[in-house]
Amino acid sequence: MNPTLSKDAVREIYESPILELIYRAATVHRQHHDPQEVQVCTLLSVKTGGCPEDCAYCPQAARYHTGVQAHKLMEVDEVLTAAQRAKDAGSTRFCMGAAWREVRDNRDFDKVLEMVKGVNQLDMEVCCTLGMLTETQAQKLKDAGLYAYNHNLDTSEEFYGDIISTRTYDDRLQTINHVQKVGISACSGGIIGMGETHDDRIGMLHTLASLPQAPESVPVNALVAVEGTPLEHQKRVSVWDMIRMIATARILMPKAMVRLSAGRVNMTMEEQALCFMAGANSIFAGEKLLTTPNPDVDADQEMFQTLNIRPRPAFKAQKLEAV
Repeated sequence: MNPTLSKDAVREIYESPILELIYRAATVHRQHHDPQEVQVCTLLSVKTGGCPEDCAYCPQAARYHTGVQAHKLMEVDEVLTAAQRAKDAGSTRFCMGAAWREVRDNRDFDKVLEMVKGVNQLDMEVCCTLGMLTETQAQKLKDAGLYAYNHNLDTSEEFYGDIISTRTYDDRLQTINHVQKVGISACSGGIIGMGETHDDRIGMLHTLASLPQAPESVPVNALVAVEGTPLEHQKRVSVWDMIRMIATARILMPKAMVRLSAGRVNMTMEEQALCFMAGANSIFAGEKLLTTPNPDVDADQEMFQTLNIRPRPAFKAQKLEAV
């Protein structure tokens, strides 16, 4: 944490000339990471749809008519088969998402713990995104072998109420605190293109960088506008806005994995290359991100070959700390 970091200081970075910003971010990136390594992650929806929350961007909210059918929690063996398939395709981190508002202490959570144990035994970094959870539940996940927990802030505290009313910004911060308190790596970022201002984007980055412990992973998502959600008519965000977010995140949180996440399906290889140059060093691979489209594996492999990029090994951060 940088306790003296001000929002104005973040704004000065964010608003700097784009080519200067990319150069600065690329310099920081090379000081802390191998620029030819990109972490390849796979995200699987283990429990889809029927969510009681009202996140305006989400096709899995039960109240919206998006065509997403609600499904019960997958079986453990199905998930482990998918994890092995992801590993065989080159992924080193496997993330499981459930459309829950919060974790409940029931048989479904027990099942998720078994999934975590199984994926961990595949020597993959295992991540979950399950909504809010208590410190006790976080400890159970840690004991099962969970490496990381994703819980995005989504946007700034000021704009948050325009997007979500079913949980508070403080609820999100509390969950991140519970995760970090038990020693699980925190993954937290946000979405741009929801109608927020540049000041909102700056505010979100300032909040993330000012946490007592900065997130180990920071996903930068471009809104995928889904028909049936309140944000269905939002225009696609500019790639330059994505680059500006990625570069600023890289400068503010130099050791973090900065993930080029949702919206990548609409980017050309050249646009993605600029994002990597600006400090992105993690992607989600596979045809879907929960329920929204994503580039297929063949396209990503071609991009890696063209850009001479290789997948980052699993658990590299832990190994570096141990040296």
